[in-house]
Amino acid sequence: MTLSIVLGGLLVLLLLIYLVYALLKAEEF
Repeated sequence: MTLSIVLGGLLVLLLLIYLVYALLKAEEF
C-alpha cells in the first residue's frame, strides 16, 4: 500500500462522513 492510496482512502472517507453529516443536518430542519 502506497501513501497515495492511503491518503486517497482517507479523503473518500472524509467526503462520505461530510455527506452523511449534511443529510442528517438537513433532516433536522
